[in-house]
Parts: sequence; structure tokens; C-alpha cells
Amino acid sequence: MPPEPARLIAAAMAALAFANAAADEGNAAQADGIERGRYLVTIMECAGCHTTGTLRGQRRLDGYLAGSETGLGGVAPQGATNGGAVFPPNLTPDRETGLGSWTDEQIGRAIRFGQRPDGRILSPVMPWPIYGNSLSEADARSIVAYLRTIPTVRYKVPENFTPGEPPTGPYLVIVGP
Repeated sequence: MPPEPARLIAAAMAALAFANAAADEGNAAQADGIERGRYLVTIMECAGCHTTGTLRGQRRLDGYLAGSETGLGGVAPQGATNGGAVFPPNLTPDRETGLGSWTDEQIGRAIRFGQRPDGRILSPVMPWPIYGNSLSEADARSIVAYLRTIPTVRYKVPENFTPGEPPTGPYLVIVGP
């Protein structure tokens, strides 16, 4: 004899309530991870280099984490006209000029170990050597989750250049002790 319709309805409602509770827990955990990522990006001052205008003292809110038009360069080695420079890249989810085409794992690896998807190592002006020793895998995932939520900005930073090459954009020279 088939079960009563009332029991079937009650069972279905209980299963739906359980599924909704599990989804709410998952959404809360995801929101906590995104909030943790926002916190980390803020205290690590990622915007200090990766936000348009900041290195010139003119931070643009519409360029938040969209990269810098001003590079960070080194002292010119003997015989070179300049020391080369790196331009902090766009961290927004833009697929053409930002991190939109990178996987979560690739972004996490760049943050913690300074390795780009193509295998090249990032300049240590991006303090990945410090992050690799102080950020947990969970922290890196939180940062990635947060970066996936920020507004997409299509902005291509100037190309990096090596010592002696013609500059591709304005840059600040970092002089060591």
C-alpha cells in the first residue's frame, strides 16, 4: 500500500528544509571567506600599488585594484640608462586585462609563491616571499574569493621593461640603503 500523501508531503518538506539549511551554511561560509579576503586585501594594502593613481598620490576610486599606470623601478646598473620597472597589474576579474582568465589556484600561487601561470616568477617588489611564509592556503583562497567579487575594470597597465630598454610609462625609482 502506497504511503499517505500527507506523509510524502511532510517528508519532502523536511528534505527541502534540510537542503535550505545546508545551503544557508554554505552561503554563510562563502560570505565569511569573502569578508576575510576583503580584510586581508585591506590590511595588506594591495590598493597601495594596484590601484590607478595611488603611486602618484591621486588614488582613483574607479580604478580600485585595476593596476597602476606608474611603475616601480630600480637603480640603473652601470652603463644602462635606467634600471627597468614593473607595473603593478590589474587584479580585477576582467578577462582581457585582469585576473579573469586565471584560475583560483593560479591566483593563489601568485600571491603565496610569486609564480605566474606561465611559470615566470614575479618581482619581489610584490612581497610574495613574505606572503608565502605568513598566509595560509585558506587566507589565499579568501583573497581570491574577494577578488572575484570586485567590479571588473578594463585597464591595461604599461608593459614592464628591463634595464636599458625605453620606458613604457612613468615610474618611481626605488633606491636601497
